[in-house]
Amino acid sequence: MLTAAAVAFAVAVVSVICWFLVQEKLYNEVDSRLATLIKVRPYSVTDVAGLLSDCPQTPAVQGTIRGPQNSPYYYQLVQANGRYCLSGGTAGAIKVEAGDKDMAKDPDPNVGRYRNGTDSDGNPVRVLTTAVPIEGPVPVYPGVARMAALPLQDTRNTLNELALLLLGVSGVGVIGAGAAGLWIARAGLKPVDELTRAVEHVARTEDLTVRIPVEGDDEIARLSESFNSMTAALGESRDRQAQLIADAGHELRTPLTSLRTNIELLARSEETGRAIPPDDRRALMTSVKAQMTELAALIGDLQELSRPDAAQSGPVKVVALHDIAESALERARLRGPELTINAELEPWYVPAEPAALERAIVNVLDNAVKFSPPGGSIDVVLHRGVLTVRDHGPGIPADELPYVFERFWRSPSARSLPGSGLGLSIVARTVQQSGGDIGLRPAPGGGTEATIRIPGVPTPPPADTP
Repeated sequence: MLTAAAVAFAVAVVSVICWFLVQEKLYNEVDSRLATLIKVRPYSVTDVAGLLSDCPQTPAVQGTIRGPQNSPYYYQLVQANGRYCLSGGTAGAIKVEAGDKDMAKDPDPNVGRYRNGTDSDGNPVRVLTTAVPIEGPVPVYPGVARMAALPLQDTRNTLNELALLLLGVSGVGVIGAGAAGLWIARAGLKPVDELTRAVEHVARTEDLTVRIPVEGDDEIARLSESFNSMTAALGESRDRQAQLIADAGHELRTPLTSLRTNIELLARSEETGRAIPPDDRRALMTSVKAQMTELAALIGDLQELSRPDAAQSGPVKVVALHDIAESALERARLRGPELTINAELEPWYVPAEPAALERAIVNVLDNAVKFSPPGGSIDVVLHRGVLTVRDHGPGIPADELPYVFERFWRSPSARSLPGSGLGLSIVARTVQQSGGDIGLRPAPGGGTEATIRIPGVPTPPPADTP
């Protein structure tokens, strides 16, 4: 409809302009013929006076003054009072208007007045009114003007036929443009219809495996690619969510089962009155506390991972990475008092959320403490924004390195140790949210080296001024 309307407007404008141009051209041709018709030699005063005296009001077979004879032309003289006298031609009289009277009152040999008018029978004519040139010292005859006219019926018929032709061509053009626009719209919007059906199908069935065929490289193709990418990302997100729930259920089942068993033993002892030996009771209570701690840690890790990737637990600000690393080192020394932790920390300031960044560094140090042998050492270096944590433990096999940052993944050799398998996943996400990256690799001479890179500056930025 928009295409048809636009074409109709354009065709209408062009048709109107064309019609007026043709009309002007035809009228110019008629005016040229009138100018040629009225070009005669000056009249004598006697001839003009005689014609005004006789003043014929009906066409004569022969004209009395140099007008065209026996022709369809109109030719007459007009006085200032509006009285006209036919002076040639056989077509009839021309209706006199006020402008013709004004020309007779003040004749000017250099002025000609063209207009559309009618004859005495009401037929359309093209009229030229000029002064009457005469021989003698006075160039024009005072109080009199001459009028010549040509019939306009043929010209108007031509213009009417042209109008009908333009109207027909315009109608065909508009109908054709509408049909072409409809076909183009349907063909061009077919991918949009497919996209709409796909979206409705996804909304109705939650089937994220739907894909739209992509053809070409236009906007519709880009939209289809974006939809396919979106459904693929949503499908992967849902799969990860389902996997997270399954893994979380699996990880929660073990401490809950052990906790339930220990509590049932304690409850049965109370119900039956059969006391549990003190050493066994202390072991049970220690196990219950450890399982509750593990369960609380696991729930905390799950809450951390449940936050959207773009969310932050606190405001982001410029913090001293070396100070945060030092605070994390103090906690690590408490957890591994038998270990030697060597630290070389250079100043480095980064934009990050302080609590999340400290928790990430603590997780990395916890892994180093956990896998370091008794009496071993851990080397921590912060140099130009690169924080390196190196332990001297058994290391990570090369075939397991691609999986270390996956949720709930644990090395077969570490499954007997405490932990949920979520620590490094939280570390990776926190570092990435700060604009950095993290990597693990086997350290020369044994052990594992964790590297954290976060963009920043070695000097504190100037404080904000109000």
